[in-house]
Amino acid sequence: MLKVKNLHKYFGGLKAVNNVNLNVQKGSITGLIGPNGAGKTTLFNTIAGLYTPNNGEIFLEEKNIARLKPHELFNMGVLRTFQIAHEFTSLTVLENLMMVPGNQRGEKLMFALFADQSVKNQEEEIRVKAIEVIDFLNLTHLTQEIAGNLSGGQKKLLELGRTMMVDAQLVLLDEVGAGVNRTLLNEISDVILRLNKERNYTFFVIEHDMDLIEKICDPVIVMAEGSVLFEGKFSDVKSNENVIEAYLGRGLENKK
Repeated sequence: MLKVKNLHKYFGGLKAVNNVNLNVQKGSITGLIGPNGAGKTTLFNTIAGLYTPNNGEIFLEEKNIARLKPHELFNMGVLRTFQIAHEFTSLTVLENLMMVPGNQRGEKLMFALFADQSVKNQEEEIRVKAIEVIDFLNLTHLTQEIAGNLSGGQKKLLELGRTMMVDAQLVLLDEVGAGVNRTLLNEISDVILRLNKERNYTFFVIEHDMDLIEKICDPVIVMAEGSVLFEGKFSDVKSNENVIEAYLGRGLENKK
């Protein structure tokens, strides 16, 4: 699904991403871990089109996407979530989801002015899909809740819901567990697994919560100092001396 080849991203003299090569297989949930400053978020931002690489290639299946913009990648089904959820705070949960699909007829002045029936028909189709997504996420009781009032975990679920409103091919999840209580984190991980198994979503996941990585990810890629350090099953990752050294023993030593 995703192939990163000899990728470099520099900021002045800082080699944030330094000759990264990796593959994310279609239908997988691939984890990306590493200590702070390893280059994980910069890698995600480069894949997602927020940064232009200095060198290297990024392929989505057979297409080189290395210099495409985020909206172009969105239209190809490449979606990225953020550590801090980016919801429309003053809109309801339902309205947040209905905002996602692009090229809506109601956004075009001519259709809006003349109250074209096709606008109403399309809006109803989107509303029905949004309701289905809300039900899938077990957020029915929050359908009309203002998104700004949601908890951190509920906002993360809403972000997952937004990926379901389009034909997502590859979802880049950036620290979905950050600031989320354990109960909601279990719900979020179950949703990710369901989307993967039932709808064949491919996920690439940055996460510091090793319990979550162990539960949902195979394989796991480890970055350190801008480069790929190791790749394998979590059981191999947690026992690898180079990985443990990169983490200074923190976060992984209790998994040995």
